[in-house]
Amino acid sequence: MFESVPVSVPAPGKTTLDSMLPTSILPTVIPVAPGLSGAPDLPIVPIIPTPHATAAVRNLLYIAQAPNEALVTYLKSLGWKVSAGSLATQASVLKTDTPVAGIVDMTSFSARELTALEPALRHQRAGWIALTDDTHLADPVVCHLIRHFCFDFVKGPFSHATIGYLVDHAYGMVSLGDIDLADTPTVFGDEQMVGTCEAMQQLFRTIRKVANTDANVFITGESGTGKELTAVAIHERSPRRKGPFVAINCGAIGNHLIQSELFGYERGAFTGANQRKIGRVEEADGGTLFLDEIGDLPLDSQVHLLRFLQERKIDRLGGHDPIAVNVRIISATHIDLEAAMAAGRFRTDLFHRLCVLRVDEPPLRARGKDIEILALHVLHKFRSDGRRKIVGFAPSAIEAMYSYAWTGNVREMINRVRRAIVMAENKLITADDLGLGHCTGIESTTLAAARDAAEKRAIELTLLRHRHRLAEAAAELGISRVTLYRLMVAHGLRGAAMVTGADAG
Repeated sequence: MFESVPVSVPAPGKTTLDSMLPTSILPTVIPVAPGLSGAPDLPIVPIIPTPHATAAVRNLLYIAQAPNEALVTYLKSLGWKVSAGSLATQASVLKTDTPVAGIVDMTSFSARELTALEPALRHQRAGWIALTDDTHLADPVVCHLIRHFCFDFVKGPFSHATIGYLVDHAYGMVSLGDIDLADTPTVFGDEQMVGTCEAMQQLFRTIRKVANTDANVFITGESGTGKELTAVAIHERSPRRKGPFVAINCGAIGNHLIQSELFGYERGAFTGANQRKIGRVEEADGGTLFLDEIGDLPLDSQVHLLRFLQERKIDRLGGHDPIAVNVRIISATHIDLEAAMAAGRFRTDLFHRLCVLRVDEPPLRARGKDIEILALHVLHKFRSDGRRKIVGFAPSAIEAMYSYAWTGNVREMINRVRRAIVMAENKLITADDLGLGHCTGIESTTLAAARDAAEKRAIELTLLRHRHRLAEAAAELGISRVTLYRLMVAHGLRGAAMVTGADAG
C-alpha cells in the first residue's frame, strides 16, 4: 500500500535519472494531498520525469466499469494519453512493445472478472496501480493480483495527485527495463550473444573479420560458452549466408555411424541401406558445415575428413564416383587438441587443415559486468515462463552471480535463471532461487588477506584473457614480466602457466 514515498533504485552500474536530467529541467515541486485511508499526510515530493518523459506519447490504460471522469481529465492534464473503459475495448494498448502505465479499479469487478484480468496484469511492459477498498482487500483473489502484478495500491478515497504520482512511478519502473537492456548495445548476432566486456568485444570483431573470408575456422572454449552461436554468426555474415548451415555433433554419434552421417551412402551399401542417403557434408554444399566436438571424431573418420579437405570431393559408402562439394568447415571443441595430438588421439595434419583461423570463446567467469547483463537479458526473454511478474534480481542474487565460478558458463546461466523464474516466490529473484545461496555472505578476513585474494583474482582473469601469454598479461597489469612470474608463484598459479606453455609468451 502507498504509505510512504517510494524510491526508484537504479540497477548497479547504470546511468541514474539524476545524471540524465539537468536540474534546470526538473518540474516544480508540488504538494501531494492526503487521501489514503489511515495514512498520514504525504510530504512534498518532486515528480521526477521517467526515462521516456521526452517521448511524444505516454500511454495509460485505466480499466474500470465506470471510469472516474475527473481523474481521467486530471491525468490527461499531466500529459498522459488515457485509454479508459473495459479491458475488452482497450486491450490494443497492451499489444505495442512500448511501456504503458495502468490503473485497475478492483472495486468494479467480480472475483471471476478479476481472474480474467490476470493475463493483462502479467504484461511485462505494463506498470499497474490498483484501486481498492477494505472489503476487496479481504478477497484472496484481489490480494494475489495486487501482490504479484501491481506496483502499488490505493484505498479510497484517494487524491488525484496521489494517483498521478503513482502511475508516473510505475511507468518509470517498467521503463527502466529499457535502460538495462534495450539501450545497451550488447547483442550481437544471435540474441544469446550478449556482452560489453573487452573479451566479448574482441570476439565480435574477430567474427566480423573471419566472416569475410572462406578459410576454415576453429573455435575453442569451455563447454557452454556458445561456440555454435559463434559459428552461426560467422555463417550469417559470410558470402555463404544464403546457403545452408548444417551442424553435426561428432561426439553424439557412434563410431560406426559417423562416416555414413558425414558422407552418406548408396542403396545396398550395407544391410538395411534400402535407399540413398545424402551425408551432412553434401547437405551443406554451397554453405557452411559446423563440426561440433571435433575432438571426439574417431581416428579412422579423421582420415576420411582429411581427404575431403584436401580434394574437396566425397565418396558415399557403396559409391564409385567422387562427388565435388563446395563447403566451408567451422569446427569446435572444448578439449585441448594440442594435448590430444601429443597423445596420438588427433591427427596433426587434420588440425592444421581445420585451424586456419582460430576463435577463442571467453568463459563467463572472465566477463565481469557481463554476468549481470546476461542474467538480465535471460530474465527479459523468459520471465513470461513464471506465473509471477518477476521484475529483477535481489542484491543477494547479484552478489552470488559474481562470486560463483560458472563452470557451465552461459548454458548454466540460462538454466539457473529460467528455473528461478518459475520457482521464485517474490518479484525479485534471490540467490536461493538461483540455487546459489552458498555463494552469498562475506566471510571474516583480514585486510591483507582481502588484498591477496583480489590480486590473485586480477591475475587469473588477465591470464585468461591473454591465454596465459605472460608478456601481454604483464603489460595489461602494468608490471614487469618478472614481477608477474613472482606473483604467480606466490599465489600458486605457476602450474597453470606451465601447462599452457606460457613461458613462450
